[in-house]
Amino acid sequence: MKIKFLLLVLIFAYTSSFKEKYDKKNQTRVPQNLNISFLLDLSDRIDPKKYPSSTMQFYQRDVEYIKSIKKAFLNHVQQKKIIQLNDQMQVFFDPEPQDPSINKLSQQLKINFDKTTSKESLKNVDKVFSEVPLKIYQSAIKDNKYIGSDIWKFFKKKAQDYCIKENHRNILIIITDGYMYHKNSQFMDENKSSFITPKFIKSKNLNTVNYKEIIEKSKLGFIPATHGLQDLEIIVLGINPSKNNPFEEDVINKYWTDWLSAMNVKKFYLKSADLPSDLDPVIQKIILGK
Repeated sequence: MKIKFLLLVLIFAYTSSFKEKYDKKNQTRVPQNLNISFLLDLSDRIDPKKYPSSTMQFYQRDVEYIKSIKKAFLNHVQQKKIIQLNDQMQVFFDPEPQDPSINKLSQQLKINFDKTTSKESLKNVDKVFSEVPLKIYQSAIKDNKYIGSDIWKFFKKKAQDYCIKENHRNILIIITDGYMYHKNSQFMDENKSSFITPKFIKSKNLNTVNYKEIIEKSKLGFIPATHGLQDLEIIVLGINPSKNNPFEEDVINKYWTDWLSAMNVKKFYLKSADLPSDLDPVIQKIILGK
């Protein structure tokens, strides 16, 4: 009897172990739920007259970056069974554009996929994200009021509540030139600031090869807007430093890196305003892990 009992215990233990490994193995096969948020900077950086580019206008690059994200998102969703769908994308501005047509258009860019989603909905998302962002940028340029983007305040007031969802891989994509400035968020805390501009960088003598030493010695950087963003990944696209300072982009990257780290962001990517065709495979790899 003892031998039979021992055999039963061993069989049970082996079966449980096998089942646990099987469950874990199968769990990894189910793609994560994606929660992708965009924060679009519609400041005068997109003005083709003020900041022209003979290769490709910066607002057009933004639109193509959005299409790349959309492509990655749809590829992710199509890997899942309908019953597994629990994925979403949304677009934010801060402050909200005064042009009501832009706000109306942006509502079309808030989508949610669940087990009731049809194949037609997938096609519609492809169409909407291919057409609507361009209309938003064109409206902002035509309006010519460029109220700016308060990125610092967005992190302080909204990032935690708006961009983080339980049981999801949360990604916030910020499309901006890397500078941070808004008239309603200009303040200092000792040597740390809520903003960075070309003029500010120059005033701090950060246009020399020893910029990093100056930053660390003077404890320069962004004031942390919040904390506890360990469940949020950040992708910054479109960093476009002034050409007057060869170290400008390094300074911008240093500020963002220190800032995001101080807010407990574990994973982030800072990308220049490269041609969308060059950046697309990078974006696909980040989001799809391929």
